[in-house]
Amino acid sequence: MTALSALPTCLAEGRGIDFHMHSTASDGALAPAALVALCHQRGVTHMALTDHDTVAGVAEAQSAAEPLGMCLLPGTELSSQWRGVNIHVVGLLPHGAQGALDEGLVAQARAREARSEVIATRLEKIGLKDALARARQQTGGEDRPLGRPDFAKALVEAELVPDIATAFKKYLGNGKPGDVKSHWPYLSEVVEWIVDAGGVAVLAHPLRYGMTRRKRGLLLDDFHKAGGEAVELVSGYQNADLTRDLARQLDERGFYGSLGSDFHFPGGAIAPGALSDVPRTRVVPVWMHPRLAAFGAAKPVTNSESI
Repeated sequence: MTALSALPTCLAEGRGIDFHMHSTASDGALAPAALVALCHQRGVTHMALTDHDTVAGVAEAQSAAEPLGMCLLPGTELSSQWRGVNIHVVGLLPHGAQGALDEGLVAQARAREARSEVIATRLEKIGLKDALARARQQTGGEDRPLGRPDFAKALVEAELVPDIATAFKKYLGNGKPGDVKSHWPYLSEVVEWIVDAGGVAVLAHPLRYGMTRRKRGLLLDDFHKAGGEAVELVSGYQNADLTRDLARQLDERGFYGSLGSDFHFPGGAIAPGALSDVPRTRVVPVWMHPRLAAFGAAKPVTNSESI
Protein backbone atom coordinates (compact mmCIF):
# COMPACT_ATOMS: atom_id res chain seq x y z
CA MET A 1 0.00 0.00 0.00
CA THR A 2 1.53 3.31 -1.05
CA ALA A 3 1.20 6.96 -0.16
CA LEU A 4 -1.40 8.96 -2.03
CA SER A 5 1.26 10.70 -4.10
CA ALA A 6 2.12 7.28 -5.54
CA LEU A 7 -1.46 6.27 -6.28
CA PRO A 8 -2.28 5.32 -9.88
CA THR A 9 -2.51 8.12 -12.42
CA CYS A 10 -5.38 6.30 -14.11
CA LEU A 11 -8.92 6.49 -12.73
CA ALA A 12 -9.64 2.95 -13.91
CA GLU A 13 -7.04 1.66 -11.44
CA GLY A 14 -8.43 3.59 -8.47
CA ARG A 15 -9.47 0.59 -6.39
CA GLY A 16 -9.53 1.16 -2.65
CA ILE A 17 -10.54 4.81 -3.06
CA ASP A 18 -13.92 6.21 -2.02
CA PHE A 19 -14.35 9.98 -1.84
CA HIS A 20 -18.09 10.17 -1.10
CA MET A 21 -19.61 8.61 2.04
CA HIS A 22 -21.98 9.56 4.86
CA SER A 23 -22.14 8.91 8.61
CA THR A 24 -24.55 9.69 11.44
CA ALA A 25 -23.23 13.26 11.34
CA SER A 26 -25.78 13.65 8.54
CA ASP A 27 -28.07 10.95 7.18
CA GLY A 28 -25.82 7.89 7.29
CA ALA A 29 -26.53 4.88 9.49
CA LEU A 30 -23.02 4.34 10.91
CA ALA A 31 -21.09 6.52 13.33
CA PRO A 32 -17.92 7.96 11.75
CA ALA A 33 -15.62 5.50 13.54
CA ALA A 34 -17.83 2.55 12.58
CA LEU A 35 -17.82 3.72 8.96
CA VAL A 36 -14.02 3.87 8.97
CA ALA A 37 -13.88 0.34 10.40
CA LEU A 38 -16.18 -0.94 7.66
CA CYS A 39 -14.08 0.79 4.99
CA HIS A 40 -10.95 -0.84 6.39
CA GLN A 41 -12.66 -4.22 6.39
CA ARG A 42 -13.62 -3.77 2.74
CA GLY A 43 -10.14 -2.75 1.61
CA VAL A 44 -10.73 0.99 1.25
CA THR A 45 -7.40 2.67 1.98
CA HIS A 46 -8.14 6.28 0.95
CA MET A 47 -11.49 7.77 1.88
CA ALA A 48 -13.33 11.05 2.32
CA LEU A 49 -16.14 11.62 4.80
CA THR A 50 -18.62 13.90 3.02
CA ASP A 51 -21.65 14.36 5.23
CA HIS A 52 -24.39 16.71 4.07
CA ASP A 53 -23.59 20.35 4.88
CA THR A 54 -21.38 19.51 7.87
CA VAL A 55 -17.91 18.39 8.88
CA ALA A 56 -19.04 17.36 12.38
CA GLY A 57 -17.98 13.72 11.97
CA VAL A 58 -14.52 14.33 10.53
CA ALA A 59 -12.54 14.49 13.79
CA GLU A 60 -13.93 11.15 15.00
CA ALA A 61 -13.29 9.56 11.62
CA GLN A 62 -9.71 10.82 11.50
CA SER A 63 -9.02 9.45 14.98
CA ALA A 64 -10.35 6.06 13.88
CA ALA A 65 -8.49 6.03 10.56
CA GLU A 66 -5.01 6.85 11.86
CA PRO A 67 -4.33 3.65 13.87
CA LEU A 68 -5.67 1.58 10.96
CA GLY A 69 -3.12 3.16 8.62
CA MET A 70 -5.84 4.72 6.43
CA CYS A 71 -5.78 8.10 4.69
CA LEU A 72 -8.90 10.11 5.51
CA LEU A 73 -9.64 13.32 3.63
CA PRO A 74 -12.02 15.79 5.33
CA GLY A 75 -14.99 16.69 3.20
CA THR A 76 -18.62 17.72 3.00
CA GLU A 77 -21.47 17.53 0.49
CA LEU A 78 -23.13 20.90 0.01
CA SER A 79 -26.66 21.40 -1.28
CA SER A 80 -27.23 24.10 -3.89
CA GLN A 81 -29.62 25.10 -6.63
CA TRP A 82 -29.01 25.53 -10.36
CA ARG A 83 -31.76 26.41 -12.85
CA GLY A 84 -34.44 24.96 -10.58
CA VAL A 85 -32.56 21.72 -9.88
CA ASN A 86 -31.16 20.63 -6.52
CA ILE A 87 -27.44 20.06 -7.18
CA HIS A 88 -24.95 18.56 -4.72
CA VAL A 89 -21.31 19.60 -4.61
CA VAL A 90 -18.70 17.61 -2.70
CA GLY A 91 -15.94 19.65 -1.12
CA LEU A 92 -12.67 17.78 -0.65
CA LEU A 93 -10.96 19.77 2.11
CA PRO A 94 -7.31 18.96 2.84
CA HIS A 95 -7.21 21.84 5.35
CA GLY A 96 -10.68 21.24 6.77
CA ALA A 97 -13.47 23.82 6.87
CA GLN A 98 -12.27 27.41 7.16
CA GLY A 99 -12.91 30.90 5.82
CA ALA A 100 -16.19 31.45 4.01
CA LEU A 101 -17.03 27.75 4.25
CA ASP A 102 -17.34 27.97 8.05
CA GLU A 103 -20.02 30.63 7.72
CA GLY A 104 -21.58 28.75 4.82
CA LEU A 105 -22.02 25.59 6.90
CA VAL A 106 -23.80 27.57 9.60
CA ALA A 107 -26.12 29.03 6.97
CA GLN A 108 -26.71 25.55 5.49
CA ALA A 109 -27.75 24.18 8.89
CA ARG A 110 -30.28 26.98 9.27
CA ALA A 111 -31.52 26.39 5.74
CA ARG A 112 -31.98 22.69 6.47
CA GLU A 113 -34.07 23.43 9.54
CA ALA A 114 -36.27 25.87 7.63
CA ARG A 115 -36.60 23.47 4.74
CA SER A 116 -37.54 20.63 7.08
CA GLU A 117 -40.52 22.59 8.33
CA VAL A 118 -41.72 23.17 4.77
CA ILE A 119 -41.25 19.50 3.84
CA ALA A 120 -43.11 18.42 6.97
CA THR A 121 -46.05 20.69 6.17
CA ARG A 122 -46.27 19.34 2.63
CA LEU A 123 -46.04 15.69 3.70
CA GLU A 124 -48.71 16.16 6.34
CA LYS A 125 -51.04 17.15 3.51
CA ILE A 126 -50.52 13.74 1.91
CA GLY A 127 -51.16 11.87 5.15
CA LEU A 128 -47.94 11.77 7.21
CA LYS A 129 -49.17 13.01 10.58
CA ASP A 130 -46.66 14.76 12.86
CA ALA A 131 -44.18 14.61 9.99
CA LEU A 132 -41.45 16.67 11.65
CA ALA A 133 -41.48 14.60 14.84
CA ARG A 134 -41.59 11.36 12.89
CA ALA A 135 -38.59 12.42 10.80
CA ARG A 136 -36.70 13.44 13.94
CA GLN A 137 -37.21 9.94 15.35
CA GLN A 138 -35.28 8.54 12.38
CA THR A 139 -32.02 10.22 13.44
CA GLY A 140 -31.40 7.73 16.24
CA GLY A 141 -31.07 10.50 18.77
CA GLU A 142 -28.48 12.44 16.76
CA ASP A 143 -28.84 16.21 17.14
CA ARG A 144 -28.46 17.25 13.52
CA PRO A 145 -30.48 18.95 10.77
CA LEU A 146 -32.97 16.68 9.05
CA GLY A 147 -32.62 15.52 5.47
CA ARG A 148 -34.98 14.04 2.92
CA PRO A 149 -33.90 10.46 3.78
CA ASP A 150 -35.21 11.01 7.32
CA PHE A 151 -38.63 11.91 5.91
CA ALA A 152 -38.40 8.96 3.52
CA LYS A 153 -37.84 6.59 6.45
CA ALA A 154 -40.78 8.19 8.26
CA LEU A 155 -43.01 7.56 5.23
CA VAL A 156 -41.96 3.91 5.19
CA GLU A 157 -42.51 3.53 8.94
CA ALA A 158 -45.99 5.03 8.56
CA GLU A 159 -46.66 2.47 5.79
CA LEU A 160 -47.46 5.20 3.28
CA VAL A 161 -44.84 3.76 0.92
CA PRO A 162 -43.20 0.30 0.79
CA ASP A 163 -39.60 1.49 0.69
CA ILE A 164 -37.28 4.51 0.57
CA ALA A 165 -36.93 4.38 -3.21
CA THR A 166 -40.70 4.73 -3.60
CA ALA A 167 -40.74 7.57 -1.07
CA PHE A 168 -38.36 9.55 -3.25
CA LYS A 169 -40.12 8.58 -6.46
CA LYS A 170 -43.53 9.72 -5.21
CA TYR A 171 -42.87 12.45 -2.68
CA LEU A 172 -39.25 13.55 -2.20
CA GLY A 173 -37.44 13.42 -5.55
CA ASN A 174 -36.90 16.30 -7.95
CA GLY A 175 -40.17 18.07 -8.69
CA LYS A 176 -42.12 16.21 -5.99
CA PRO A 177 -43.91 17.82 -3.01
CA GLY A 178 -41.02 17.24 -0.64
CA ASP A 179 -38.40 18.63 -3.00
CA VAL A 180 -37.78 22.07 -1.52
CA LYS A 181 -34.94 24.00 -3.16
CA SER A 182 -35.70 27.62 -2.34
CA HIS A 183 -33.58 27.60 0.83
CA TRP A 184 -30.35 26.55 -0.88
CA PRO A 185 -27.67 28.96 -2.16
CA TYR A 186 -26.76 29.05 -5.81
CA LEU A 187 -24.24 26.57 -7.20
CA SER A 188 -21.61 29.27 -7.75
CA GLU A 189 -21.75 30.33 -4.10
CA VAL A 190 -21.05 26.91 -2.60
CA VAL A 191 -18.17 26.42 -5.04
CA GLU A 192 -16.70 29.71 -3.80
CA TRP A 193 -16.93 28.49 -0.18
CA ILE A 194 -14.98 25.32 -1.01
CA VAL A 195 -12.28 27.14 -2.98
CA ASP A 196 -11.95 29.74 -0.20
CA ALA A 197 -11.25 26.88 2.23
CA GLY A 198 -8.42 25.64 0.00
CA GLY A 199 -10.45 22.66 -1.18
CA VAL A 200 -11.48 21.12 -4.47
CA ALA A 201 -15.12 21.41 -5.57
CA VAL A 202 -16.49 18.18 -7.06
CA LEU A 203 -19.86 17.92 -8.84
CA ALA A 204 -21.61 14.98 -7.20
CA HIS A 205 -23.32 12.14 -9.12
CA PRO A 206 -24.09 14.08 -12.37
CA LEU A 207 -25.95 11.15 -13.93
CA ARG A 208 -28.60 11.14 -11.18
CA TYR A 209 -30.25 14.45 -11.99
CA GLY A 210 -32.32 13.09 -14.86
CA MET A 211 -30.87 15.58 -17.35
CA THR A 212 -30.46 15.32 -21.09
CA ARG A 213 -26.88 15.24 -22.33
CA ARG A 214 -27.23 18.85 -23.48
CA LYS A 215 -28.49 20.11 -20.12
CA ARG A 216 -25.81 18.15 -18.30
CA GLY A 217 -23.28 19.89 -20.53
CA LEU A 218 -24.70 23.28 -19.53
CA LEU A 219 -24.42 22.30 -15.87
CA LEU A 220 -20.80 21.24 -16.37
CA ASP A 221 -20.05 24.52 -18.16
CA ASP A 222 -21.56 26.64 -15.39
CA PHE A 223 -19.83 24.56 -12.72
CA HIS A 224 -16.50 25.06 -14.47
CA LYS A 225 -17.06 28.81 -14.77
CA ALA A 226 -17.86 28.99 -11.06
CA GLY A 227 -14.50 27.42 -10.17
CA GLY A 228 -15.48 23.75 -9.96
CA GLU A 229 -12.59 21.54 -10.99
CA ALA A 230 -13.72 17.94 -10.59
CA VAL A 231 -16.73 15.70 -11.25
CA GLU A 232 -17.67 12.26 -9.95
CA LEU A 233 -17.14 10.09 -12.99
CA VAL A 234 -18.51 7.07 -11.15
CA SER A 235 -20.95 7.26 -8.24
CA GLY A 236 -21.94 3.83 -6.97
CA TYR A 237 -23.45 1.77 -9.78
CA GLN A 238 -24.33 3.34 -13.12
CA ASN A 239 -24.78 2.52 -16.80
CA ALA A 240 -21.47 1.80 -18.56
CA ASP A 241 -22.40 3.62 -21.79
CA LEU A 242 -23.48 6.73 -19.87
CA THR A 243 -20.27 6.60 -17.86
CA ARG A 244 -18.15 6.53 -21.02
CA ASP A 245 -20.13 9.45 -22.44
CA LEU A 246 -19.71 11.40 -19.21
CA ALA A 247 -15.96 10.75 -19.38
CA ARG A 248 -15.93 12.39 -22.80
CA GLN A 249 -17.75 15.43 -21.45
CA LEU A 250 -15.27 15.75 -18.59
CA ASP A 251 -12.27 15.33 -20.87
CA GLU A 252 -13.55 18.03 -23.22
CA ARG A 253 -13.75 20.52 -20.34
CA GLY A 254 -10.55 19.58 -18.53
CA PHE A 255 -12.18 18.33 -15.33
CA TYR A 256 -10.50 16.05 -12.83
CA GLY A 257 -12.45 12.84 -12.12
CA SER A 258 -13.51 11.53 -8.73
CA LEU A 259 -14.89 8.21 -7.49
CA GLY A 260 -17.39 7.66 -4.69
CA SER A 261 -19.98 5.17 -3.55
CA ASP A 262 -22.32 7.70 -1.86
CA PHE A 263 -22.65 5.08 0.88
CA HIS A 264 -25.30 5.70 3.55
CA PHE A 265 -26.22 2.42 5.25
CA PRO A 266 -25.15 -1.24 5.32
CA GLY A 267 -27.34 -3.94 3.86
CA GLY A 268 -28.23 -2.14 0.66
CA ALA A 269 -26.81 -2.41 -2.84
CA ILE A 270 -24.11 0.18 -2.14
CA ALA A 271 -21.11 -0.47 0.11
CA PRO A 272 -17.90 1.49 0.76
CA GLY A 273 -15.67 1.20 -2.26
CA ALA A 274 -18.46 -0.43 -4.30
CA LEU A 275 -18.41 1.13 -7.75
CA SER A 276 -19.22 0.31 -11.33
CA ASP A 277 -16.22 -0.37 -13.55
CA VAL A 278 -14.31 2.79 -14.39
CA PRO A 279 -13.59 3.18 -18.12
CA ARG A 280 -10.18 3.93 -19.51
CA THR A 281 -10.09 7.68 -20.01
CA ARG A 282 -7.72 10.62 -20.23
CA VAL A 283 -9.55 12.29 -17.31
CA VAL A 284 -7.00 12.86 -14.53
CA PRO A 285 -7.87 11.50 -11.05
CA VAL A 286 -8.82 14.17 -8.50
CA TRP A 287 -6.26 12.77 -6.04
CA MET A 288 -3.61 14.18 -8.38
CA HIS A 289 -4.91 17.74 -7.91
CA PRO A 290 -2.15 20.01 -6.53
CA ARG A 291 -4.34 21.17 -3.63
CA LEU A 292 -4.57 17.59 -2.36
CA ALA A 293 -0.80 17.27 -2.03
CA ALA A 294 -1.00 17.66 1.76
CA PHE A 295 -3.36 14.71 1.90
CA GLY A 296 -0.89 12.75 -0.19
CA ALA A 297 1.78 13.19 2.46
CA ALA A 298 0.00 10.68 4.70
CA LYS A 299 1.41 7.18 4.29
CA PRO A 300 -0.94 4.30 5.05
CA VAL A 301 0.54 1.02 6.24
CA THR A 302 -0.18 -2.48 5.06
CA ASN A 303 -3.00 -4.45 6.67
CA SER A 304 -0.48 -6.77 8.33
CA GLU A 305 1.31 -3.79 9.90
CA SER A 306 -1.93 -2.42 11.34
CA ILE A 307 -2.87 -5.61 13.22
